[in-house]
Amino acid sequence: MAGPVDLAFDPWDPEFLADPYPAYAELRARGRLIRYEPTGQWLVPHHADVSALLRERRLGRTYRHRFGHEEFGRSAPPPEHEPFHTLNDHGMLDLEPPDHTRIRRLVSKAFTPRTVERLRPYVHGLADELVGKLVEAGGGDLLTDVAEPLPVAVIAEMLGIPEADRAPLRPWSAAICGMYELNPSEEAAARAVRASVEFSDYLRELIAARREEPGEDLISGLIAAHDEGDRLTEQELVSTAVLLLNAGHEATVNATVNGWWGLFRNPGQLAALRADHSLIPSAIEELMRYDTPLQLFERWVLDDIEIDGTTVPRGAEIAMLFGSANHDPSVFADPGRLDLSRGENPHISFSAGIHYCIGAPLARMELAASMTALLRRAPTLVPAEEPRRTPNFVIRGLAGLAVEVA
Repeated sequence: MAGPVDLAFDPWDPEFLADPYPAYAELRARGRLIRYEPTGQWLVPHHADVSALLRERRLGRTYRHRFGHEEFGRSAPPPEHEPFHTLNDHGMLDLEPPDHTRIRRLVSKAFTPRTVERLRPYVHGLADELVGKLVEAGGGDLLTDVAEPLPVAVIAEMLGIPEADRAPLRPWSAAICGMYELNPSEEAAARAVRASVEFSDYLRELIAARREEPGEDLISGLIAAHDEGDRLTEQELVSTAVLLLNAGHEATVNATVNGWWGLFRNPGQLAALRADHSLIPSAIEELMRYDTPLQLFERWVLDDIEIDGTTVPRGAEIAMLFGSANHDPSVFADPGRLDLSRGENPHISFSAGIHYCIGAPLARMELAASMTALLRRAPTLVPAEEPRRTPNFVIRGLAGLAVEVA
């Protein structure tokens, strides 16, 4: 274990946020486990450790299934944050077995390969429509014109959220996800609480309507499972819908803009992709590795665990650095180089273990659809200006990506 005093790792520093990967190299050089006092976490920067710990049952996304707050050495969240925690803590991402197993089993029926494949015409048709409008306008903002509306519409369609109701979905999601950053401010917490209340109220109304008139959508399917005795509470149903909406587009949105900005900064690789569209599948994997949309994933230590000779005690929090793991030279040759033809690419951008991203096949389909449409219909696409990074670390993205059809 290394005890940092002067780390370049600073998740609130704009220079670090612009390019965190050199700081990750420093972390990996310091050791396998690094105590980071500003957040009280143990940082894990190496691919082998991150991959193993994602599957480690002595760690958990929650501890409440085994311990009370005081028993675990933690303080209860402030009462004013309760609406956010009620919403967040009943979604399967923040649950452990058996509750996680039960909910994931129900939701997984909507994400089987056959079910996802049936969405292909809709996804590709929508991507082509969105890119067509961008081309007709001579350019625009790749974020708001293509990257956001595509996955938001797809997951909203799956859930059964009417088109007229979709405008607040992205703002609600952004506000809620602000609480996943390290040491969020009170302002961020207030926004997350407000969005949690508004989103939950909306979904409760929608669930009531679907109980009266079921459809072919996922919310109707989950209601039916509940009514058949599969023990899904209404709060779990609300939390699951919010999780699917948030997780169902956040990574895809940021992977799209991070990826295209990476391509624009590597013109040789972009030229190769434009010349050979068969590179699209490997390009998607490499772009998710190269500039990882989810940089950090947290776990609670449920039982003492030893890492590199150091015992991390029960009650501690481990921060697994996905962005660092995806640039580990012991796994990826020349990791700082974008190589769209990279063969072996065991990136962990979709996590691993029981919390592996259930929507990964759909995300890959959406990324392929938008990339295919942009390569085919906008082969001369260029950036119009240097983009600005969002001031976030955990969820890494751009505030916009202005482009022109040259």
